[in-house]
Amino acid sequence: MRLVIAQMKHETNTFSPVPTPLARFARGATEPLEGGAVREAFKGTGTAIGAFIELADKAGAEAVYPVAGNAAPSAPVDAAAYEWMAGRIVDAVAKGCDAVLLDLHGAMVTRAHDDGEGELLERIRRVAPEVPVGVALDMHTNLFPAMGQLATVIAGYQTYPHVDMYETGVRAARPIFSLLNRESRPTMCFGHRPMLPHVMRQSSLDAPNREIQARAKQMEQQGALAASFFVGFPHADIPYAGSSAVVVTDGDAGKARALCDELLDMAWQSRKEFVYRVEPLQESLRRAKSLGAGLLRPVVLLDHYDNCASGGTMDTMAVLGGILDAGLEDVAAFAVCDPQAVEQMKRAGVGARVTLPLGGKMAMPALGLKGRPREVSGNVRRIVSGLYRNEGPMARGELDDMGLAAVLDTGNVEIAVISRHVEPHDIAAFRVLGIDPQKKRYLMLKSRVHWRAGLGSIARAVIECAGEGVCTSDYSTLQFRRVRRPVYPLDPA
Repeated sequence: MRLVIAQMKHETNTFSPVPTPLARFARGATEPLEGGAVREAFKGTGTAIGAFIELADKAGAEAVYPVAGNAAPSAPVDAAAYEWMAGRIVDAVAKGCDAVLLDLHGAMVTRAHDDGEGELLERIRRVAPEVPVGVALDMHTNLFPAMGQLATVIAGYQTYPHVDMYETGVRAARPIFSLLNRESRPTMCFGHRPMLPHVMRQSSLDAPNREIQARAKQMEQQGALAASFFVGFPHADIPYAGSSAVVVTDGDAGKARALCDELLDMAWQSRKEFVYRVEPLQESLRRAKSLGAGLLRPVVLLDHYDNCASGGTMDTMAVLGGILDAGLEDVAAFAVCDPQAVEQMKRAGVGARVTLPLGGKMAMPALGLKGRPREVSGNVRRIVSGLYRNEGPMARGELDDMGLAAVLDTGNVEIAVISRHVEPHDIAAFRVLGIDPQKKRYLMLKSRVHWRAGLGSIARAVIECAGEGVCTSDYSTLQFRRVRRPVYPLDPA
């Protein structure tokens, strides 16, 4: 048995100004991993591709690994980057294989293609029309018809924060192995509902998505080979942005259709619960100040408009500036992505006192905003390389890379300043900087939901701070021109 196993992941925010070249798909390098380096990097990790590797080993299969690339969300993928990765995958399939296992995202937009994953599957089908293809997808998939029509099996994350990446790889791959062994006949149905759930209301730890995902798991326990509800990624002005579902059964198309529609109907009936209500920033900070005194665990302040894991620049200063102006004490802030500031602190050296323009280096034309740096003074506490391995439960064992990083201490706030986008979903991001987040009174995190995976247990309270950024929950500030209409809540329903 010969398998092609590959990873090509990107969640595209079409409103983001952050470019997406090939190097963004690498960790600690300039190009994504290839060949044996993929197996070495991901074997034993809590990722979908890690699951593929383990299952291939157990089956005694020969596996080839043309590429593994995973980029932090940003603007549409550069054409050259897409062709570099897709070309390697298709070439490997064209050489002959019994099955293909793909660790994709499901919301990749390129400079040439609205549906990066569907385009990849179309190319695979040109060289291997009949080969079984199993695909693991993120819960934020924007499912185009090509994905549902051309894949053999699709399984999506059932948790947000995404702590079931490995399990999703298993759910995508097992029906493929079963098919190869002539033990089942995977039959798949998919569908959509016209809705753009706000990301801040998408967590599977909360209603209504909690109940929808629980039902999907129950369907699998009752015999479905895979059942997935995708909340979708709303910050993409493309036709099929929004919610969808996919169900795979063993040869029963009618059952797959009925179960898929059941998940979609659950979501549609709960559509009003997926709408997020924004609180003014000053009110959020006022509440934060009233909560901060005397707590044994930190109050988490979410700068959720500027989350790099949704395509944010990670350099807007509205929330951090508000924290500084409010005089909040004993704060750790993760993070401001500002390579220029990091280099300035490196030149000054650890222990030096510096005053520098922090953040605000990137304009956001989609919002009509120019970059607005803030002058900040403090001591350089430490400088680190920025490579670390996630401790889990999300992406356990996977290498992450914040680039050259520094800690700037203003006296009240320790600010992590990084050179490469990473979301603070793992405590290892703080450990590498020498910060113990559990001992802080406040944590400012540029995150939306994923922080709950590795840091949720230490939070005494959570305050959601609406600052500035292309991850805004205020859809009225975004110009949707290409998404299917009508769609809720842009349009009444």
